[in-house]
Amino acid sequence: MKTHGDEGWEAFPSYLDVLIPITLDFFSKHDIRATYFIVGQDAVLKKNGPALERITRAGHEVGNHSFRHEPWLHLYNEEEVETEIADAEAAIEKVTGSRPVGFRGPGFSISKTVLRVLKRRGYRFDASTLPTFLGPLARAYYFMQSPDFTPDEKKQRQLLFGKASEGFRPVRAHRLNLNDGELLEIPVTTFPLLKIPFHLSYVLYLSTYSPTAARMYFKSALTACRLCNVEPSLLLHPLDFLGGDEIKALAFFPGMDMKGEEKRIRISTYLHDYKKHFQVLPMGEYAEMLLRRGNVALHPCRFPAGRSGQTMKKT
Repeated sequence: MKTHGDEGWEAFPSYLDVLIPITLDFFSKHDIRATYFIVGQDAVLKKNGPALERITRAGHEVGNHSFRHEPWLHLYNEEEVETEIADAEAAIEKVTGSRPVGFRGPGFSISKTVLRVLKRRGYRFDASTLPTFLGPLARAYYFMQSPDFTPDEKKQRQLLFGKASEGFRPVRAHRLNLNDGELLEIPVTTFPLLKIPFHLSYVLYLSTYSPTAARMYFKSALTACRLCNVEPSLLLHPLDFLGGDEIKALAFFPGMDMKGEEKRIRISTYLHDYKKHFQVLPMGEYAEMLLRRGNVALHPCRFPAGRSGQTMKKT
């Protein structure tokens, strides 16, 4: 709600008590262990504790999704980044009993500063890149849906979903050269060569026009991954599992005009196709497997530098 500019976000409304039981039941039925990227602000609220602690008790992993979930994280200086990541990390570990080793930036926001802090704090992987040329189109649609932003708010969000040049980033997992070390990057996989997103928010939205075409598109993306030897990392957004009939306050999100049960039925068919050809692992386990292989390509770190600021010492 904060990112969208809606009133009432300061009260930190939450739907985790609805979402998490639904997703845990869903993953259990499909014999899947997943990685839940958790926002620190959600983790510090006592009302969310009972739901969040169920994640690790059910055998799933947890990741760091920043503390305040601001998609202008790339504008933070190093001191601000350190605080943002450390505070979320502490809150997540306290409520789930597990320290996150992976990070996903809100709105795919990332910078060299963020990556350096992650490396320094012992993170095994980052998962903040979306290699697609369509970021500016997604951002334009987002601004059309939120016409009341002030100039300052628009400036904060000017890189939301990334530049068109993001499409030149690799779709495969790779190591990033940070000069003072390396960090594994696991992108949200896009359609190889075409660089079109196929994570489930996109597929579900397409299915509102044609369920058959949506499933064919998803299966085509998986086939392209197999032909190009890409092991796909599939993003599932929380609202992929919920409908407007269950969370009315988030009706602005694309696809929320579909009932939650219908969404989950469609996701089941997509995950059936996914599991048919790929072994499904939590991202931390997949990262460990990649690092053991020792043949992951090394790429230069071409990200915004972030703002200058105090350099934090390792604690």
